[in-house]
Amino acid sequence: MTIIPEISRKDLIMKYSIRVNEVKKEDGNVRGFATVVFGDSFKITNIAIVENKDKGQLFVSMPRYRSRERDESGATVYKDVCNPITAEFREELYANILEEFERVKEQGQPERGRDGEVEMPQFSVTVTPFEREGSNIRGLARIYFEDSFIVNNVNILQGKEKVFVSMPSYKTKQKDEAGKDIYQDICYPVTKEFREKLYGEIERAYQEAKEKQKEESKDSNSQDKSNDKEEKKDLLDISIERCIQFGIF
Repeated sequence: MTIIPEISRKDLIMKYSIRVNEVKKEDGNVRGFATVVFGDSFKITNIAIVENKDKGQLFVSMPRYRSRERDESGATVYKDVCNPITAEFREELYANILEEFERVKEQGQPERGRDGEVEMPQFSVTVTPFEREGSNIRGLARIYFEDSFIVNNVNILQGKEKVFVSMPSYKTKQKDEAGKDIYQDICYPVTKEFREKLYGEIERAYQEAKEKQKEESKDSNSQDKSNDKEEKKDLLDISIERCIQFGIF
């Protein structure tokens, strides 16, 4: 495991660690998988280390999901579940992942982690409430870490009594006792303290966004009614003018 002590950018400091596992199979182009943990509190899994066989080079591929979009050739468009959002942090993170991969190949196994205080990373969230018929989804959230890394596709779901947060996940090949598919989170909080803080902030932002949406809907309806009144008044004035013009009055 590689520990990155401090990453400073524009007065921001984010600590993260990297763990890499090598893939021994040679029949594909995936050579390994990396896990990144921000501030000992939030884990990103399923980061692939892929070989471009034509160029003989390795590159990093973030976890992706299959969207409903199609490209110009009609092929399915895949999008990142999470990714760096600045060129500076992307170059730094990917370089450190590839460096750790080469070290693991030489030494055979990841280094042990470290013990110490848990340091929560700074973050912000944005939430878009929406409802879809036949679905328990009530909104989508995005998480921004230090304005350098984004996590997309965070679902806000309706439970029996209240809404709850569901992190991005993928379907495994396993089944539970009832025969249902088992899903595994791609990225998630690793401590109770950070989970409560993060989920609490997402739920708070959801309620605020929902209230704002209601207010905007009321204002819009009020404006529509006002416009309807003005339109009816204009039509009435036109009707009166035409009646006078044709001598009806």
